[in-house]
Amino acid sequence: MITGNIITDFCLLILFLPVVAFAINIFIGKRLPRQGDWVSVGAILITLVLSLSMLMNMFMNWDPNFSHEVQFSWIDLGAFKIELGFWVDNITIVMLVVVALISSMTHIFSLEYMKGDIRYSRYYAYLGLFTFSMNGIVLANNLISMYIFWELVGVSSYLLIGHWFEKNSAANAATKAFLTNRVGDIGFFIGIMLMFTAIGSFNFQDLFSGISQGMISGQLLTLAGVGIFLGAVGKSAQFPLHIWLPDAMEGPTPVSALMHAATMVAAGVYLTVRLFPLFSPEALLIIAYVGGFTALFAATIAVTQNDIKKVLAYSTVSQLGYMILAVGVGNYVAAFFHLLTHAMFKACLFFGSGSVIHAMHHSLHELNDQDTDPQDMRNMGGFKSKLPITYWTMTIATLTIAGVPFFSGFLSKDAILAGTLAFAKHYPQHFLLPLFGFGAAAITAFYMFRLIFMTFHGEVKMPKVFKGIHESPRAMTFPLILLSSLGFFIFYTLPYFNPFSDHGWFTELIQASDSVVKGNPTAEEIYEGIHHAHYPAMALSLLVASFGIGMSILMYMKKKLSADIWAAKMGFLYKLSLNKYFFDENYNRFLYQPVLKLSQAIAFVDWDLYDKYFINGFGRVTKWLSFLTGRIDYEGLDQKLVDGVGRTAQGFGNQLKNVQTGRLQNYMLFALAGVIVIIVMQTI
Repeated sequence: MITGNIITDFCLLILFLPVVAFAINIFIGKRLPRQGDWVSVGAILITLVLSLSMLMNMFMNWDPNFSHEVQFSWIDLGAFKIELGFWVDNITIVMLVVVALISSMTHIFSLEYMKGDIRYSRYYAYLGLFTFSMNGIVLANNLISMYIFWELVGVSSYLLIGHWFEKNSAANAATKAFLTNRVGDIGFFIGIMLMFTAIGSFNFQDLFSGISQGMISGQLLTLAGVGIFLGAVGKSAQFPLHIWLPDAMEGPTPVSALMHAATMVAAGVYLTVRLFPLFSPEALLIIAYVGGFTALFAATIAVTQNDIKKVLAYSTVSQLGYMILAVGVGNYVAAFFHLLTHAMFKACLFFGSGSVIHAMHHSLHELNDQDTDPQDMRNMGGFKSKLPITYWTMTIATLTIAGVPFFSGFLSKDAILAGTLAFAKHYPQHFLLPLFGFGAAAITAFYMFRLIFMTFHGEVKMPKVFKGIHESPRAMTFPLILLSSLGFFIFYTLPYFNPFSDHGWFTELIQASDSVVKGNPTAEEIYEGIHHAHYPAMALSLLVASFGIGMSILMYMKKKLSADIWAAKMGFLYKLSLNKYFFDENYNRFLYQPVLKLSQAIAFVDWDLYDKYFINGFGRVTKWLSFLTGRIDYEGLDQKLVDGVGRTAQGFGNQLKNVQTGRLQNYMLFALAGVIVIIVMQTI
């Protein structure tokens, strides 16, 4: 059994080992053997071992209410005090394992994928910085710590997305991701300040207690909750701040797997799960609709994309919408469950796409072909025989995300959909929420099997390229095998073996907080409804998944339906989806350009009018007045008055010195004259 002090030591090591690796690689990495990749890999593997040790300890203790908190005073000014520290509970431990596992697989996968890269050591340094930042978010026990690490994640993601900054597309994507996230972070900061102003503390437990005591309530609580949620909207790429994530695929594919499948984008979901008691019912309703709409909206875009990474990017946005939807309807345990399963299968899919792209790059390089896009699925086809490990692992991950029985995605999706059904049953006016969920499930199954069929099945599109395709090295296939294995249901239902059960170690150790559910009739009824909606949701989930898979088979494998004909039939709707609903174009036209023009107008007023005529004019007037007063002071006052008095005194002195002749006779004469004058004066 691991004691509290050991847990604290483990947390410190998990937090700081990656940043130590960052410091070593950023300063001396190029001078180390293999450019220091072993430093980063070793550090992250140690954090994985420590995280797994804490997970095993969680299983051995089997305490759903386990909690360990350590804090210290950071700023103490008497009336103003900030304490920082760790809060470790079962949610924290599971999330630490997710971050450590996906980060470890990314480090290992990158050994081959990034071999020979011009900034190899810097790449591994930035991976360490990102992992450090993400672990800081997970371990935080207060809003200040979380916000600090939240911004560090933004910085490190900027550095990783723009790793190949010599490409304009990568540099622009990094800037876009950074600035878009700042929009959400402004709302996050406002929410933090509202909470602190009302309750007087940043500590999570103090905030929960303050809300239960009514220290903040009503519209102010809703406003603060929505502000905090805006941080999640930015990080988890929810509508309307979803635009950065697909462009972020310009970064290396392992980065996409690490940041945009399992950790960075999941930080927003983790935030809403961790701070669930802070959200009022009104705020939760907003969260539910944002998540539900995002899930369906992003899925409709993924259907038509041809870039293999763009499909997965919009799939990630859609799946994150699922999780946010679950939080909004009150089923935050299901949201966290799907975060866990999604991390495994989506990272596997991104690594699989990286394996395909790596093979395409190698073949195109051999052909000296620089024009063919190695990420366009229309240039692929028939790769199943050439990339067997990649094919089978990606197929397993696809079955998982589609919600097929015997896979983990089936369990977590069913829990989310059951939550939406229970919520709609209690609030019939919100019937759109389950429609969002089931609609997105059907489309997800369709576009994911479309990806598999276009990439690995069918006729070979480019025979010359096909000849040079070969399976990836072991360092790249090992993460695929491991992560695809974790897609099977058994890892999440133990000690039970029923693949259709809604019970398992996760649901028993990660439970809804009693303080949130008990004493709240609505929450109790919804959670009871979730249990009863389990089998109806399962049946509907299987139905929509089967429909999506069936349509994909007919269209892309059996060729019974023509994708081109259906695209033509859809007309404008197809064009909308293919062009991502023209969000970037409309943002540029109606937001970016007007703001730029406004800033230019303000700059004109500020520089050409205000500065040039008022400030500079005021300066010219001041200079003229200074010159005038200088003339008056120097030529009038100094030269005429002050210097005139001096000259007069000097002249008088010159006259007096003539009297001082030094001759006794003159002095006696002057004295006699004086006596005579006195006598005369007295006589008169």
